[in-house]
Amino acid sequence: MYPFVLLGKIFGKLIKLKTKHSIFLFYSWADIGGSTQVNIDIANCIKDAKPIIFFSKKPKNNQFRDRFNIEGIRVIDIHKYIDNKWYHFVNFFFRGLISSWINSVDNPVIFGGECMFLYKMLPHVKKETITLELNHYKAWFNYTQQFVKDIDYRIFSTPQIKRDVEEQYRTNGVPEEYFKNLYFIDNTIEIPPHMPLNNPVLEVLFVGRGSPQKRVYLAAQIARKMGELKKNARFTFVGDVEKFIPEDAKQYCILLGSIRDKNVLNDLYTSSDVLLLTSLYEGLPIVVMEMMARGRIVMSTAIDGIPDYIKHMENGFLLTEKDEEKIVLQGVEYLNLILEDNELKKKLGQNSYRDAIEHFGGDKFCRTYRSLLLQNLPASI
Repeated sequence: MYPFVLLGKIFGKLIKLKTKHSIFLFYSWADIGGSTQVNIDIANCIKDAKPIIFFSKKPKNNQFRDRFNIEGIRVIDIHKYIDNKWYHFVNFFFRGLISSWINSVDNPVIFGGECMFLYKMLPHVKKETITLELNHYKAWFNYTQQFVKDIDYRIFSTPQIKRDVEEQYRTNGVPEEYFKNLYFIDNTIEIPPHMPLNNPVLEVLFVGRGSPQKRVYLAAQIARKMGELKKNARFTFVGDVEKFIPEDAKQYCILLGSIRDKNVLNDLYTSSDVLLLTSLYEGLPIVVMEMMARGRIVMSTAIDGIPDYIKHMENGFLLTEKDEEKIVLQGVEYLNLILEDNELKKKLGQNSYRDAIEHFGGDKFCRTYRSLLLQNLPASI
């Protein structure tokens, strides 16, 4: 690897960036999703500092790419060069090239939003570089623990994953001094005025990408069960999920596919009564925040960070069963509760909106990220 990295560093001294940057943001891609939206929000918070963004992984749909077209921010997509196993030596070259650009800057800051290339870069940047990473779920922890000494700020978007890494540190005897580098920062969204609903049919919404993690088939089976029982509920699915829905459930599901238009999505959030999530694992999906911000009920599997925000029978419903058939029955049971008890439905929605204001409102998100990312920049910025 070293000869290719060295060659990249030599080229980095010869081929300079045409623009000047002190902050380097490393993102995997611009695929539709909550974690991508958080990366966009962070970029917007510091756009006045003129950071540069590198995309490193081949996208699956790239549907949020236009949201990164932010005034003052330069974007370079290098996935075509580095995300190919047949000529992986080019990846080594780019580690040297980009680290050379970083090392030529006084007081550089690098940030990774769940981007593997960031970790590949770490051994090649100068020691005084301030390094930050953001974690939405714990799937990466076994890999990233080797960089504990190299990352100045490890940021977590839910209290639960911060607790998970603290437990990992204790289990592995990580010195106490590194615990101070762990930060929890709530994600943020705009919270509109609360608009109560009076739908003639209970509108249940599923929003998510088509992946095994989301267990879309369980949501579809809940829809099928409610339909067979002739309950007054309608189920709408947003995302590339059609292939995950069983054939015998499709007649009970409205499939809208992927939606890029934020206004269309906002209308769906506003007009729906319940958000249904059946994931195997999650951080805190943006759609949960969006629905809470409209005073809607979230019904989700009780996994990872979700119970920190959704309190059963207080502001939503938690599906606590592990057996998949029992999850379906539990979902049907809770939907029937609010079909039969409008006061309960109203209370849960009001509490959901109250808690959204407490967690996601205000400008704390931007203030915190700016304080971390801009700390070493010249006073003139």
